Amino acid sequence: MKGALLVNLGSPESTDPKDVKKYLGEFLMDERVIDVPYWFRSFLVKGIILNTRPKKSAAAYKKIWWKEGSPLIVLSERLQKKVQQKTELPVALAMRYGTMTIKKGLQELHDKGVTEVMLIPLYPQFAMATTETIVVLAEEIRKEFFPEMKITDVPAFYNKPEYIKALSSSIKDYLADKDYDHLLFSYHGVPERHIRKSDVTQSHCNPEPGNYSCCEKKSKAHEFCYRHQCYQTTKNVITELGLDENTVSTSFQSRLGVDPWLQPYTDRTIVNKAEKDGVKKLAIVTPAFVSDCLETLEEIAMEGKHEFLEAGGEEFYTVPCINDNDEWTDVLAGWINKF
Repeated sequence: MKGALLVNLGSPESTDPKDVKKYLGEFLMDERVIDVPYWFRSFLVKGIILNTRPKKSAAAYKKIWWKEGSPLIVLSERLQKKVQQKTELPVALAMRYGTMTIKKGLQELHDKGVTEVMLIPLYPQFAMATTETIVVLAEEIRKEFFPEMKITDVPAFYNKPEYIKALSSSIKDYLADKDYDHLLFSYHGVPERHIRKSDVTQSHCNPEPGNYSCCEKKSKAHEFCYRHQCYQTTKNVITELGLDENTVSTSFQSRLGVDPWLQPYTDRTIVNKAEKDGVKKLAIVTPAFVSDCLETLEEIAMEGKHEFLEAGGEEFYTVPCINDNDEWTDVLAGWINKF
């Protein structure tokens, strides 16, 4: 019997600093998130970050928390329910971090008699810290607890026409009555070294921060290159919607630490658009996220808006994530029904 497991990032149980600390500890101790030797990761996370960041992060979560709970969890649950209504195969939901574990998700499917699982990481672009960590952990859990199961994972879908059409439609619908000068595609950032580590050719990706000419050249490396896939997502939407390339740009948000991350940085881009480029009305879309979360609702919709208006901007629009959009749920259900 076949079934599907949708997997998203996860969330703290509440906005209490203790819950946030527990969540951050699990998230940041993942060797594919902070990819440094264990002793240094432990010192950095447990010795420094978890003693300073939880209160600040808890305050941020309080700004965006819904009555039903974490927006990311609520939206993911809505997505799962809608998809389930469009397929006869069992569809479960899990999170990479937190209490809604992948093990629980696989157990739910196992209890329904599922022996073949379609694993769907809810990330359009591949990255070590997202898709890879889900796929690796799911396989480890399968081997230990569900050896009779077979797991087939869905690769990055940034280039799938049906996804691009659904994403583009959601953007078009939201901006239909909005008057904007520029559309910024903001993707979650990753350290530059993650790009080099994911290069299966070990020679294609340019090691120089800010030089992305390699993303324009065809290569096997693109199958696992987050940077290329982000830029390609932007290009795909530009083509689908017939946008003027001069009114669209790409940036990367949410960097951590002092190492070089993917550039240009979103916070600086937002300010530069207002101060240097004279953009008065800015719209931002965040296609690295399927569900709205802290990084979209607080970092972009609140902090980003404040920065833009402070820099002289006049109107700021945050395009919602694809969430449980009907066309998107049709796409997911279609993939599952073909499994």
